[in-house]
Amino acid sequence: MSLNGTLFEGFEAGGAPPGLMLVRDFLSESEERDLVQFIQRTEFRTLQMHGVTAKRRIKQYGFHYAFESYRLTETDPIPGEFESISHRSAVLAGIDPSQWAEALVTEYSSGAGIGWHRDAPAFGIVAGISLRAACRMRFQTGVGPARMTYTLGLPGRSIYLLRGEVRTNWQHMIPPTRELRYSITFRTLKKPK
Repeated sequence: MSLNGTLFEGFEAGGAPPGLMLVRDFLSESEERDLVQFIQRTEFRTLQMHGVTAKRRIKQYGFHYAFESYRLTETDPIPGEFESISHRSAVLAGIDPSQWAEALVTEYSSGAGIGWHRDAPAFGIVAGISLRAACRMRFQTGVGPARMTYTLGLPGRSIYLLRGEVRTNWQHMIPPTRELRYSITFRTLKKPK
């Protein structure tokens, strides 16, 4: 399979965090349309974090991660409608598709975003697929004079991959979106030490 991916080799080589990859046009227009139609039938739940209701809504498959207790519990299996993108994203990540333990579907209505964070420590590799509207994803590491930042545009139908240093040492966020956007995020579980 040929993937026109951009692997960002390091902060010195263009400013991108090491381990960050972006593939534009990961989905065809018809794949995006079919996925959006499936997602629009999804029963989303409102997201509560630290007593605050987020503007985005989510549906978790495979594992449910509780943001308040930090616990993982099994939930609905990852839908068959995600099989093709699960396999292709696994090829990109260099893993077996069965290693995707969770698929998180997020609905970003206009004005919704997500603040600075790292994905939960229970998870390893992260692959995020953007549907419909484009957005920006910002990254940061360090504090004060040592702080480094990077901004990546995520067009609709693209996929990004976080592994290695960008996954463990950098935070990321998405500023409020201007238009309705969906994302499908696949995550592996970290192996117990």
